[in-house]
Amino acid sequence: MCTHKILMMLCMAMTIACLLQTGDTYPSIGHYGKRFDPMSGIDFIQICLNNCAQCKKMFGDYFQGQTCAESCLKFKGKAIPDCEDIGSIAPFLNALE
Repeated sequence: MCTHKILMMLCMAMTIACLLQTGDTYPSIGHYGKRFDPMSGIDFIQICLNNCAQCKKMFGDYFQGQTCAESCLKFKGKAIPDCEDIGSIAPFLNALE
């Protein structure tokens, strides 16, 4: 459980560092649009980031967790990866040689 949280926090920190290196600023929550659904209490970006961390844990070096987390932020949690659905994680898989 703690490893999952550490991995998620590390992934988010690396995403922020990449955004800052490229000259972009980290967007405030107000720019996310529908990040949080007040009726159901669902935070779509958090779910997306959690799923990225879970897939990274499952697939290890075959899964690009950093790229997955960046897409969660870029697309505001609209495309949530499902580790059991190859179509949703295909952009983040790589083949090790």
